[in-house]
Amino acid sequence: MEKYVEQLTQETAINGWQIARTLELLKTGATVPFISRYRKEATGSLDEVQITRLRDRLQQLEELDKRRETILTSITDQDKLTPKLEKQIREATTMALLEDLYLPYKPKRKTRATKAVAKGLEPLARILFSQNPVNVEEKARSFINDTNEIPDTETALAGARDIIAEWINEDSGARQRVRRLFERKGQIHCRVAKGKEEEGHKYKNWFNWNEPLDKAPSHRILAMFRGENEGFLKVNIHPEQEQALEVLERIFVKDRHESSQHVSIAAKDSYKRLMSPSMETEMRQFYKRKADEEAIKVFAENLRQLLLAPPLGEKNILAIDPGLRTGCKVVCLDRQGNLLHNENIYPHPPHNKRKEAAAKIQSLVNAYQVEAIAIGNGTGGRETESLIRSIRFPTDIMAMMVNESGASVYSASATAREEFPEYDVTVRGAVSIGRRLADPLAELVKIDPKSIGVGQYQHDVDQKLLKQSLDDVVVSSVNAVGVEVNTASKELLAYVSGLGPALAANIVTYRQQNGPFVSRAALKKVPRFGAKAFEQAAGFLRVNQSKNPLDQSAVHPESYHIVQAMAKDLGVSIGDLMKTESLRKQINIQKYKSETVGLPTLKDILSELEKPGRDPRKEIAFFEFDRSVKNIQDLKPGMKLPGIVTNITAFGAFVDVGVHQDGLVHISQLANRFVSNPAEVVNLNQKVMVSILEVDVERKRIQMSLKDHEE
Repeated sequence: MEKYVEQLTQETAINGWQIARTLELLKTGATVPFISRYRKEATGSLDEVQITRLRDRLQQLEELDKRRETILTSITDQDKLTPKLEKQIREATTMALLEDLYLPYKPKRKTRATKAVAKGLEPLARILFSQNPVNVEEKARSFINDTNEIPDTETALAGARDIIAEWINEDSGARQRVRRLFERKGQIHCRVAKGKEEEGHKYKNWFNWNEPLDKAPSHRILAMFRGENEGFLKVNIHPEQEQALEVLERIFVKDRHESSQHVSIAAKDSYKRLMSPSMETEMRQFYKRKADEEAIKVFAENLRQLLLAPPLGEKNILAIDPGLRTGCKVVCLDRQGNLLHNENIYPHPPHNKRKEAAAKIQSLVNAYQVEAIAIGNGTGGRETESLIRSIRFPTDIMAMMVNESGASVYSASATAREEFPEYDVTVRGAVSIGRRLADPLAELVKIDPKSIGVGQYQHDVDQKLLKQSLDDVVVSSVNAVGVEVNTASKELLAYVSGLGPALAANIVTYRQQNGPFVSRAALKKVPRFGAKAFEQAAGFLRVNQSKNPLDQSAVHPESYHIVQAMAKDLGVSIGDLMKTESLRKQINIQKYKSETVGLPTLKDILSELEKPGRDPRKEIAFFEFDRSVKNIQDLKPGMKLPGIVTNITAFGAFVDVGVHQDGLVHISQLANRFVSNPAEVVNLNQKVMVSILEVDVERKRIQMSLKDHEE
């Protein structure tokens, strides 16, 4: 562990003692949210981002060491491990360098070089490679042997050059220098695949494209690779060939003897046939991963914003999953999100039963004391919104459009079938829309994050990396908000620090069999809910029915004694301390410091006493589209319209103005200044005013601008 601490200290701006303690906590099974929230003294108040980076980098270093040991074992078994080579392998800091060192010893399939060696031509290759002034023709003639398939000198020399070419390719120093050339001078070349000019029209921008590899933005690299995978494009990566050959000539061609000419020929062959393809593959993998990480970062931030979108809270909700031909599915939910009623209405063409639909909605609103209406933003959404706004309700009822991306995925999932086994997918989808308005986080955790529709090239990126990143975001978001243990679904509980699916299911089962939990301590009665799980999870779970007000807060049970001491010193109850600001101001937190509890934890405790169990999410804001536009044909350049940011990518943001087709605000149109990252300017679900720049009805493309509308 010490060597990892030393390396991570060099790579980051974090002190060694902070890294050491953080890694130790991670190794004992502590989660990132727990460490960042409840172990600030141990880590020097590192945040979740820093801890996550240390965790991920540690995993990479461990994988590097695992590969290192495998390589050392392999070379040792071949009886070829020298002290110098072992030192080089042990000091290698990257996987690429490690593999370069291993390449000469890696078990090979049959190659031109191995075949030449089998014919006995290695001595001739060594003669040529030494580049001494010898009669090459004479030396080669001595290797002619019909039984070994060497009928003439040219065959002998060609075989020797094949061996030299492989030596050159396997030279770690040469590979490093050529790799640096690819990194600094590499160009990405993209061409249309033969015969795909018409079919691949959507990739027209890349039909004849060249640019420096290190300058190509991630979204462009992913687009080109996707076009190649689909068979429409051909992508190549390489520097100028002459530059690479010059590097190899300088390293390997030592003189101007006849043998040197053969080494020069071998170097050219080595580069074209072996090294260049190998380096291109490496660059593809490196830049693909880099592009993946950029895309995943955008996706993760979008997901975080969506999960932490403002909740309406516990309300009686009428939710509508809009439709035209098949009608609209209507459900009524109580304040806990339970389904009370469902039926269909048919207000839109071809049925046109608008009057009956309006009467039915009004009747349901009265019958179920509806406080808010959620309308899915899919097909028929704007028409349904228009219907709702035409109805005069007896009280002021909020009607909101809700992003329904992924609702169909949820409705067909095992989770939905388990929740509503007697209802079909249309009912489940409508319920999901209603619950999203009440609490987006609690509902969206039931859906695979990839299906929520806020990513960029999410199907093209490394799926393992994507899952890890998105899981981290969900875990972070759930624990930042906190979870009421007596009402949470097992899907939501599964993301609580220290729990997971099995314990979450046990909690729900225990709750169903024994009634609501009356305290955090009661969680210890749940099967398999041991001390470690309690330590990791308790602070993020809320028990609003508990007699102990601290059970409703983010104060960890391990710190209850501190609050009890504070209350006792003031001669008041914990409840009074939490309710009365003047009492809290009398607390001198220095008095409660100890070897394990420092000012960071004490400040967090005081902050939590002030607003126990506070929800970090913002208040929900009412929003309405412009009623004069309902479809793309209604849009005209110059219009200024309200919209909602639905997706953020590396090249801009997509905005919904209520016409069933999101428009693009290109990164150059986000502000009256240079913008390098769209996320600096806009957030997901942000309400904005946009100007319509261009409308292509046939291609369903809308160009918009946020310039002059910045807040």
